[in-house]
Parts: sequence; C-alpha cells; structure tokens
Amino acid sequence: TKHWKIHRMVFYNWGVLLVHEDKTQVEIDSLHWFHLQDFKLEFGHHQGRTSSVWHGGAATIVQSPGDEVWGIVWKMNTSNLSSLDKQEGVEDGIYVPIEVNVHTQAGEVLTCRSYQMKDCVCGSPSPQYKKVICMGAKQNGLPADYQKKLEAIETNNYAGPVPIMEEIEAAVKAKKINSA
Repeated sequence: TKHWKIHRMVFYNWGVLLVHEDKTQVEIDSLHWFHLQDFKLEFGHHQGRTSSVWHGGAATIVQSPGDEVWGIVWKMNTSNLSSLDKQEGVEDGIYVPIEVNVHTQAGEVLTCRSYQMKDCVCGSPSPQYKKVICMGAKQNGLPADYQKKLEAIETNNYAGPVPIMEEIEAAVKAKKINSA
C-alpha cells in the first residue's frame, strides 16, 4: 500500500525540501509539487525552546485563509511512516501528523500527510535553516515568486556553527561531483 506524504515546506532537521540527500533514508517512489491553499509557512520553537540543531525557529504550517504554501509530495510506502514520524519529532511530541488536501500542477487534489508543530511559539529561523529551505525550493523548481518570498524571510542572524548545515552542503557538493 502506498501513501502520499507532504514533506514540510521547511527543512526540518534535515533541511526539509532541501536536497534529496535528506537523512530520512525513506524510499521515495515519486516526487511532485504541491500547492496547499489557506495555509502559510511559519517558524517557531516548540514550547518556546530554540532548536539546538538549527539555533532558531523551525518550520511548520498553520491555517491562514488566503495564503498558500508550495512544496513537494512524496509517494512512499506506509512501512516508512514510523521512521518518518520519528525524524519529524512525533515521538518527542514536537510535531503531530495531520492530513491536508493539496493540489498538483495538473490540478489533481490529493489527501496527504504532513506535520504541524505543537505548542509553537513564533521565532525567526537561523540564516542556515532559511538557506536550506531556499536551496530545496530552488532544487525542486518551485515557482519563482514563491522562492522570492522564501528569500525574504527574516532570520535571527545566528552566526555560530551549525554542523548539520555542513553535512548538507557536503552532500550537495558530493552530488554535484558525482553527477558531473
């Protein structure tokens, strides 16, 4: 049995939409754009606690009439859901799985699994987290207007080390070398 799942339009501790070098180790059958109407991308801290991985707010989606979120839909085996839930912080009570209806480029409506932060206290993302989100949007060819909107997100100006960012950049560089 297959199940459609939205990978949050953020890059959680892997870099969300980022590159397909995401740490989920989930087999992805196919990848498609999605348009989620009446939601917006927000950043925050679970119960007000700043991410020790990203040093800033993490992404979530929240209902917001008239707004939209663009992202990617993954078709995957349901056997991978527990692994994905763990990666998304469901076991720790940080995110909860939700079902949303998204629209594909072809106009098809799909019911998908996504994740929403519990007890979110608004807070800006680190520049590194924002960079991963923007990289993912670019890599996946999301609409240019939406990419500009992502680039305009204000950060908390954190300038310290973010080891996960180094891992992601190394994976992207390795992929470019291997595909050359």
